Amino acid sequence: MRRRAFIARRGSAAVWPLAARAQQAAMPVIGFMSSGSAAPWAHLVAAFRDGLKVIGFVEGQNVAIDFHWADGQYDRLPTIAAELVRRKVAVIVAVGGAPAVLPAVAATPTIPIVFSIGGDPIKLGIVRSLNRPAGNATGVYLFATDIEAKRLGLLRDLVPTFAFIGVLLNPNNANAETQSKDVQEAARAIGQKIQIVHAGTEAALGTTFTTLTQMRADAVLVGGDPFFNSRRNLFLARHTPWHPCNVRPA
Repeated sequence: MRRRAFIARRGSAAVWPLAARAQQAAMPVIGFMSSGSAAPWAHLVAAFRDGLKVIGFVEGQNVAIDFHWADGQYDRLPTIAAELVRRKVAVIVAVGGAPAVLPAVAATPTIPIVFSIGGDPIKLGIVRSLNRPAGNATGVYLFATDIEAKRLGLLRDLVPTFAFIGVLLNPNNANAETQSKDVQEAARAIGQKIQIVHAGTEAALGTTFTTLTQMRADAVLVGGDPFFNSRRNLFLARHTPWHPCNVRPA
């Protein structure tokens, strides 16, 4: 009798870990992909977890989150999106602008996608309309990269004596062409001399800073871009005769 009880207890001990693993495997998974880096986004990730708790989802209890960070290397994002699709996540959260959202949308027509984006999602082909997105993607449109012209005007109003303003854009961002066009049109309208420069890597940023200094730029308008947002410390650490303007929080 004691032998049977011992075997039963051993059997129970073996079953519980299996049951726990099965429960964990059945837990819905949120695929989180960002064009930025984990450290600058820490406060936003904390807010994201808090928001999930409000609607009853607690990480590790009834939902899992699979985090992926591109660290400003936008060419990694299509691979990240494909990996999340292969894992059959329940939903994809794509943040950090068009560089993250477009690969997610291209990777799957069925898995729900929730995004935050600064560029116009209609122009980018992500949604059909703002009130009826259609498809499998929906999210928040921040109007960030569509107001570069207004930001240039505000900079000019703040310091009318600026004779020459550099405009820094990321060529790897899908919105770069639109940003460039809008800023140039605004500059012509107000008679402001500008020079558009590009940087998509930390090495390129260093070269660009040197170029703008040599060109004696009075100020720099930094285009809306997740890569720039996550490298704010690099802007502030540069010892230049000008200050970068409008580097917004990520």
